[in-house]
Amino acid sequence: MKEFEAVFEENRDLVFRYLIKLCRSDSLAEELTQETFFRAYINFATIRSKERCSSWLCQTAKNCYFSWYNEHKKTIPLDEAGDETNDPFEDNEDKELCEKAYEELSKLEEPYKKVFTLNAVGGVSLKEISRMFGKSESWARVTYYRARQKLAERMKKYEL
Repeated sequence: MKEFEAVFEENRDLVFRYLIKLCRSDSLAEELTQETFFRAYINFATIRSKERCSSWLCQTAKNCYFSWYNEHKKTIPLDEAGDETNDPFEDNEDKELCEKAYEELSKLEEPYKKVFTLNAVGGVSLKEISRMFGKSESWARVTYYRARQKLAERMKKYEL
């Protein structure tokens, strides 16, 4: 139990910040953070490297968010949403292009997809990402740069 408490204390803020970037709602991020750590507690015995489980926790948080989003997108009209909208593309004028970008991002192979998502969407620093993966900071920078290049290349087909 103490081991899980240590993992919780070490990663709570990281998971919460990541979820805020995804859902843009403090209250929803709090709820999904609780769900993430509930799932982590249930599956804690199966985690191989408890020292570096932050990547696993962020993946679990992302899965929690998309489960919630898929469940609620059918019931909440996006144009009627208030200040705390659940649409990740709300602030962008060209929602269709953003959806295509997300679709292309989801097709990227690992670790490019995860590194890019953590940094660009989740706001996680490259230094923290390198720690999550147990790699050097230059590895994280190069991986992010390559992911960005691959995504830009894939997005060229959507340009006018």
